[in-house]
Amino acid sequence: MNLKQLSAHLGLSQTTVSRALNGYPEVSEATRKRVMAAAQQHNYRPNTRAKALATGRAMAIGHVIPMSTQHEMMNPIFGDFIAGAGERYSKAGYDMVLSLVADEDQSRAYHEMVAKRNVDGIVLHAPKMRDARITMLQDIGLPFAVHGRATDITAPYSWLDVNNTSAFRRATDFLLDLGHRRICLVNGQESMDFAFRRRRGYEAALQARDIGIDPDLLFAGEMTEVYGYDTVRRTQQLDQPPSAYLVSSIIAAFGVRRAIEEAGMVMGRDISVITHDDDLSYLRNGADVPVFTATRSSVRDAGRRLATLLITQIETPGAPPLTELLEAELTVGRSTGPAPNRM
Repeated sequence: MNLKQLSAHLGLSQTTVSRALNGYPEVSEATRKRVMAAAQQHNYRPNTRAKALATGRAMAIGHVIPMSTQHEMMNPIFGDFIAGAGERYSKAGYDMVLSLVADEDQSRAYHEMVAKRNVDGIVLHAPKMRDARITMLQDIGLPFAVHGRATDITAPYSWLDVNNTSAFRRATDFLLDLGHRRICLVNGQESMDFAFRRRRGYEAALQARDIGIDPDLLFAGEMTEVYGYDTVRRTQQLDQPPSAYLVSSIIAAFGVRRAIEEAGMVMGRDISVITHDDDLSYLRNGADVPVFTATRSSVRDAGRRLATLLITQIETPGAPPLTELLEAELTVGRSTGPAPNRM
């Protein structure tokens, strides 16, 4: 069924049906629901090519994916984000264009997308604190939105981020309230903005209670299972080993857990662990009772929200940049408990 047939079936104009399908606010909620139900019943799919001709848009959104093995986004988190964004693109009639490039070819890839006019906007992933890609995209003039933020970029741009500073301050405070004083931070690469903000939250919580920051308990690296494992093995050899670990990814937290159990200790009794688990759809943090106490934030939902934000930018040219800051939830699981007597 095409748009003309769907409109005739509903007894509505093609303009009204089109606006209802695309979420325009001037269409009543009752009409929108009626149109959406009929579209689903009759398996209606918008003609992307026709829509592109009518709007002058490519009806596609670009993602440039650096191929470096050290890149933080080359892990399961990226798949969940893309799944969420893809849901929103599909509903709005946009396709997704993925461009896999070497790190040094990113600038060329963005410029080629503009030159080919094959995308209407771009999602920028894994921003660094001083991210030249943001300045470059501002100069290009194509709508874009950033998954995260870049601390040292002061010119306004569209972004969606989790409040990493608040999340890790809250998590550190939780461990401090349990009596822990030797808390090891197992962070991501601190050239990445999210990791910088998480360390800032961790340090703020310690400083607020006049607890010194021990450089022997600060780690930053690619968030792999082996990284978490090696960090525990190393720090448990210290004269004053940590009694708790605050970990930036559930993937690294699995390694932390493995090292604790290999040492004959029990997570949650002998050593406490809090992770940022990112609420991954296919890497669940337990069932009814979470395995890990965690600061939780759905990456799939972030994908949906950022896609909505960018589509709004594309469809309202000249509007000011849009931003959204999400708060992570602290969910208590089996991995935390009071500090042991050795403290």
